[in-house]
Amino acid sequence: MTIDERLEKLTERHEALTQTVEIVAGMQRENERQIAELSTFIRQLAEIALPHERRLDDLENQ
Repeated sequence: MTIDERLEKLTERHEALTQTVEIVAGMQRENERQIAELSTFIRQLAEIALPHERRLDDLENQ
């Protein structure tokens, strides 16, 4: 295998790795967006649940 063939093969591998890293980075950004969205939903549910929990506690204590 000549040096030019080796360089060409390395270049192809480098391009493939670059594409893979870009795909993984995009997936990570999407995961982070989804986690942030889920966190917001969880906080909203907690805000809804707290008054109901207090109401049930009040009913149990009567």
